[in-house]
Amino acid sequence: MGQYLPILALTVLAILFALLSLIASRLLAPNRPSSAKEAPYECGIVPSREPPERFPVSFYVIAMLFIMFDIEIIFAYPYAVDREFLGSFAFFEMLAFSAVFFVAFVYMVARGALEWGPIMRSAKLDPQSSTGVQASGTVRVVGREGRAA
Repeated sequence: MGQYLPILALTVLAILFALLSLIASRLLAPNRPSSAKEAPYECGIVPSREPPERFPVSFYVIAMLFIMFDIEIIFAYPYAVDREFLGSFAFFEMLAFSAVFFVAFVYMVARGALEWGPIMRSAKLDPQSSTGVQASGTVRVVGREGRAA
């Protein structure tokens, strides 16, 4: 137990230092709120309108698919480098992981994770359309104020 005493002492000192710093900054810091300090600051640009709409969830789903592919590559790399040493256990682990990954990917595709373009969206909105494209656009472009056209 004595070998952990220095770690315990440093942990206690770190927590005390953090708490004392927070308390001191609350007591000693000036508190003069103003409307300029409360306004949102975006790189020196004064906001002229409300923030744009949130990104659709499909953007985040695509990001999660990208992370899933990264994790599979990271998991497969050690097996690819030294499969003889890892043996059949690692082979079956790779098969099980790939099966779970494949099922998750098929589920995401079946739920429409990759169908977020304007043609697919308009095809979902107008099932009677033979081409799948409507006359009016269905994608709203936001955030173009102040940019060169």
